[in-house]
Amino acid sequence: MLITVDELKKMLDTRRDLLIVDARSWHEYCSAHIPGAVNMDLFAFHWADTTSEGIERFNSSLKMLLRSVGITYDKHVIFYDDITGTLAARGLWLMHYICHEHAIVLDGGFRMWRRRGYPVEKEPTRPSPVKEDYAYRFDDGVLATYRYILERMNSHNVRIVDARSREEYNGMYVRASRGGHIPNAVNINWEANVMHNGMMKPVEMLREVYSSILQSNDEDKGNDDDIEIICYCQGGYRAAHAYLALKLLGMKKVRVYLGSWYEWGNRDELPVELP
Repeated sequence: MLITVDELKKMLDTRRDLLIVDARSWHEYCSAHIPGAVNMDLFAFHWADTTSEGIERFNSSLKMLLRSVGITYDKHVIFYDDITGTLAARGLWLMHYICHEHAIVLDGGFRMWRRRGYPVEKEPTRPSPVKEDYAYRFDDGVLATYRYILERMNSHNVRIVDARSREEYNGMYVRASRGGHIPNAVNINWEANVMHNGMMKPVEMLREVYSSILQSNDEDKGNDDDIEIICYCQGGYRAAHAYLALKLLGMKKVRVYLGSWYEWGNRDELPVELP
């Protein structure tokens, strides 16, 4: 799920089925980007309603977004942002959500690209939009709603990962009507996934980062194949980074809670835990 900048540079000259997506803001994209990359500002695509109607609207909006930048199943899609960051990870998760089998993240992101001295351009690349009748498939197995969590949060084989900061998790920094965290959630800040140079940590280091949720000390907790992990943060971006890390670790059942704390913390009927 990761590609180095050196590998991408070689592919630029040989592959014609590449679609490089710059997931940063339009301003950053226009300042400089990888040649041929199209812009899809994923941070502008927030979603905090995971009711049945909300998911239907999310799917509809997502289809329009994907069509606008030309994402089809025959393309090899590569996402990047400044580092191996949350925006690129969000793009990868979205591709998994639409059952796209050829999606990858640029390890080290644009900073590593520039560090290598590779060429950049400022002129925007015009996307090749997809026809409105192009069909996308959705995999509900990688997405969690608030109802899904509410029904399973006390299950012995479910782990909930809070990818926010310790201050948000403890309720010291409140970004909704209520502070705190989802009951039974374990706080693993997404920043622990990344090295100082902006690249993803190796698998051995990631395994240590997530050891607290991957270890099964009791027989009734089952093995790794039985464990389901649900990741959340404030808006589903840091959670997508945790999703990327856990998939790199080979975990099969991983979901991102799309609404995350923006939804959970603002729904007074949902339980909240504080230290």
